[in-house]
Amino acid sequence: MSDTSYTIFSTTFDKTNHVLQTIEQSYGWPKERREQSYDALRAVLHAMRDRLTVAEAADFAAQLPMLIRGIYYEGWNPSKVPLKMDREEFLRRVQQNFPYEIEGGMDKLVPTVLTALKEFVSEGEFDDIRSILPKDLVGLVP
Repeated sequence: MSDTSYTIFSTTFDKTNHVLQTIEQSYGWPKERREQSYDALRAVLHAMRDRLTVAEAADFAAQLPMLIRGIYYEGWNPSKVPLKMDREEFLRRVQQNFPYEIEGGMDKLVPTVLTALKEFVSEGEFDDIRSILPKDLVGLVP
C-alpha cells in the first residue's frame, strides 16, 4: 500500500474519531463509551438520510468524511425514501436505533450529533436541509 492510501484512511479515521469525541464531550462520556457515541452518530444519520429526498441525501453525504459517509449509506434503500416523519416519528426512529437512556433524550441527541458534523458540512447544506424538512423538524438542525 502506498503512503498516499494510508494517509487517506488515516485522515478519515481521525475525522471520524473527532466527530465521536465531540459527541462524547457534549455529554461528558468517557472514551470507553465510544460504542455509544458511534450508535448515536449512526442512528441520527440514518434517520436524517431516510427523511431527506434522494438528491438532498446525496448532497449531504458528499460533504461527510469518507468513513462517516460509509456509515451513512449502510443499508440505505433510495427507492423507499423520503419517509414522511413528523418530529415524534423522527425522534422515535432515532431512539429505536439508539438503545440508551441519556439526559435530554433524543431532542438533545439529534442536534448534538448534527453539531458535531458542522466542521465538515457547510452551513449552506444545513440551510438546504432545513428548507425541505417540515417545520417541526427544522428545530433539530443546528
